[in-house]
Amino acid sequence: MLAKFKKKYIGDWDFYQKYLLLAIPMILQNAITNLVSFLDNIMVGQLGTEQMSGVAIVNQLIFVYNLAIFGAVSAASIFGAQYFGKGNHKGHMYSFRFKLYATLLVTGGAILLFLTKGSALISLYLTDTVGNGATDLALQYGLEYLAIMMVGLIPFAVNQSYATNIKETGQTFIPMLASFVAVGTNAILDYLMIFGIGPFPELGVQGAALATVIARYIEALIVVIWAHIHRGKNRYLEGAYRGFGIPKAELKAILVKGLPLMINEVLWAAGMTTVNQCYSIRGIAVVAGVNIAATITNLFNIVYIQLGACISIIVGQYLGAGDLEEAKDADNKMIAFSVFCCVIVAFCMFVLGRFFPRIYNTTDEIKSLAANFIAVSAMIMPFCSFSHASYFTLRSGGKTFVTFLFDSVFTWVVVVPVAYVLAHFTGLGIVSIYFFVQATELIKVIIGYFMVKSNVWLVQMV
Repeated sequence: MLAKFKKKYIGDWDFYQKYLLLAIPMILQNAITNLVSFLDNIMVGQLGTEQMSGVAIVNQLIFVYNLAIFGAVSAASIFGAQYFGKGNHKGHMYSFRFKLYATLLVTGGAILLFLTKGSALISLYLTDTVGNGATDLALQYGLEYLAIMMVGLIPFAVNQSYATNIKETGQTFIPMLASFVAVGTNAILDYLMIFGIGPFPELGVQGAALATVIARYIEALIVVIWAHIHRGKNRYLEGAYRGFGIPKAELKAILVKGLPLMINEVLWAAGMTTVNQCYSIRGIAVVAGVNIAATITNLFNIVYIQLGACISIIVGQYLGAGDLEEAKDADNKMIAFSVFCCVIVAFCMFVLGRFFPRIYNTTDEIKSLAANFIAVSAMIMPFCSFSHASYFTLRSGGKTFVTFLFDSVFTWVVVVPVAYVLAHFTGLGIVSIYFFVQATELIKVIIGYFMVKSNVWLVQMV
């Protein structure tokens, strides 16, 4: 029994070496990014609760945009990994073109929406339960922050188009390096521009936004320039700009398989923002507490998020090469490894999480709420790891409609109604509501287990 379990779920050193060589740069990249977001959050938090809340709400809105971008590139990435695994560089080039077009279209739509409805969107998260005018101040700071952040959307879109294609070839170091440079720049400029150090003016939340925008342009420039200089390693760029078209067959395939994925990312992100809006009716203290908890939780969540993303790449390459049994074997071992890692990470987060909110310049009530939210997230993390890995397994085989049901439909049918009903129609405390909402992840674990076990995802698409 033990030997059978070991054979199915535990790999040898060579297997983990291959997996970790791909995963560690991606984890480090996102770790640094989230660490800087954490430091940025702390610095803005020193300005006051209203400033922190306004920035947090805008970042929640931009989160929906970010996920729309991830959905746009992921739609083509499920083909990109398989094209590369098969050695079809021209097909890989067409998937790259699609990413550029899709991300720029999404960006244009987002800018238009923020310009016309920015104030209304921010106001959805501001409920004045005290009557001290704090919500008006939070709205003002949020609009100041949003106006500058919109300038950074285009380089973010371009960077994601290039970086994901680079990662599909197994080259994760350069995107990681670019991210390191960008986040280092962001952290330094945050400190200088928020507080007005040396020759820099004290810009507050505007300084935080400006630092982020500058960093995004730097990151995009590094990735784009490197990719074009090293054409031999990035053969999908051969002829990428000598035309604009995408063959009808490739375009149709990407849209058929990718459109559910694109819609899924947007709807899932919108669902999460709706859940946070449900929390927000309990007052601005809850908005601030959720923001602090989310910032800290993201530092720990990167482990299972990036391990899941690696599953999609490795399994996708096996599927593209027609090695279906190898894909299945690798998937079992990677899922098991991801859950194992996250049990350890969750324990660390549970123990250490309560100390982080103490850093913020805010009320004891907000610090206590944040600490409790972090503890709840730690308890749920191993379950999130399994469902996330299941999601990427299904996606690697092009089962995008299934992932749409698994992710977005589940969010809107189960998670959002639970959050809405508990927040609006019960007397439960906000921490209890947060726990029950998070606990819906257990249902996804059960669904994910049976979907992966069915082998419906074992498909060679290209």
